[in-house]
Amino acid sequence: MLTLSGITVRYGERQVLHGVDTTVARGELLAVLGANGSGKSTLLRAAAGLQPMAAGSVTIDGKPGGPLDTAVVFQHIHLVRRRTVLDNVCAGALGRLRLRHSLFPSLFPVELREEAMACLDRVGLADRAHDRAGSLSGGQQQRVAVARALCQRPRVLLADEPVSALDPAASEQVLGLLAELAHDENLAVLAVLHQPSLAARHADRMIGMRDGRVILDGAPDQNVDALYQPAVVEAVS
Repeated sequence: MLTLSGITVRYGERQVLHGVDTTVARGELLAVLGANGSGKSTLLRAAAGLQPMAAGSVTIDGKPGGPLDTAVVFQHIHLVRRRTVLDNVCAGALGRLRLRHSLFPSLFPVELREEAMACLDRVGLADRAHDRAGSLSGGQQQRVAVARALCQRPRVLLADEPVSALDPAASEQVLGLLAELAHDENLAVLAVLHQPSLAARHADRMIGMRDGRVILDGAPDQNVDALYQPAVVEAVS
């Protein structure tokens, strides 16, 4: 289980997250919804260890997570377009390779290539393993990014707006894949989304954020209009 406790983030004098608490169980896809500036991507970055916190803690199964416990799928896919799909997936294992094996793709061990092929098969792209990554569609490239994350062998998978640049059909495929990975691989999956309808169809649970706080937590198909209402500013007489 991924547990976020009292997550507080400040940018200078501005407080962006106000003591956020939430959990993501193994086998669960949690969708994080909210308007731009609500703090949802900052929360994900804090969970990944990419965002310094003023206060709070992040634990995985009750213990501080290490750098290989959490894999992140970003909005911008960051594949090496000129390299093969297989080489890009193998790169997910760089953190556990000896330096000489990580310098050149040709030195990736056979065992790693076999594991990467299994990850590609899991996302339905084993037949494109030897194609250049740049020749794939946007949805296929995002699935390669998910396979690369799986090759890291994480316990927690974080996805930051993974479908924002995809068409509706590809978005459904990627969210469906994340849900399958949560359920079938027993991963704790947290996905930051802009589309409540996708969360309703694929997530097990959702939290809704506004002004750096969680104001909704529960069923993914609940009404989320409150997340997108403008803040009410009281007049000072």
